[in-house]
Amino acid sequence: MKRKIIRFVSAAVAAATLLTGCMSPDGREGAGDHKTAESQELAEDQEAAGASEPEAVSDAETEAPEEKAAVPATALEDGVYTAEFNTDSSMFHISEACDGKGTLTVENGEMVIHVSLASKNIVNLFPGLAEDARRDGAVLLEPTVDSVTYSDGMTEEVYGFDIPVPALEEEFDLALIGTKGNWYDHKVCVTNPEKLE
Repeated sequence: MKRKIIRFVSAAVAAATLLTGCMSPDGREGAGDHKTAESQELAEDQEAAGASEPEAVSDAETEAPEEKAAVPATALEDGVYTAEFNTDSSMFHISEACDGKGTLTVENGEMVIHVSLASKNIVNLFPGLAEDARRDGAVLLEPTVDSVTYSDGMTEEVYGFDIPVPALEEEFDLALIGTKGNWYDHKVCVTNPEKLE
């Protein structure tokens, strides 16, 4: 009898685990579909552009960063800094030629970071949520064409963006649209500013 009860409980737990694995935290099914679709879209774009597969990310790289207090722009004096630009996706990142960093400009209490991305597959960014980016009148961030040089001396043209930064050491929303015309939500964070001479 005990064995039957244990088997029943084990089966119930396994079934519950499978069901919750297909649901989002708010109970909707398929919540992870947009992340899968985005990864596939960006991978297809990279393949079409002749880019290699993204490198595997180790567990050490995916661990959550230590919580730090947000740093307002007023904490930094006006000037130009290098700063790390972190995203929540291995498919959306700075060009490896830039070592994970962008150029942070602080002026009159406003911060903007310029980042050179890995390719031209992301055609616009929006400081906020994808839902708002789709609305009429939404002001999108337009790309620049940046030339990056890799450690082997090879150069490549990629898209770059000037992204407003509300605060350092704090995640903020940044939506992107790829070449297939689909918007995706992301979280990004700017950290470790170092003033340039």
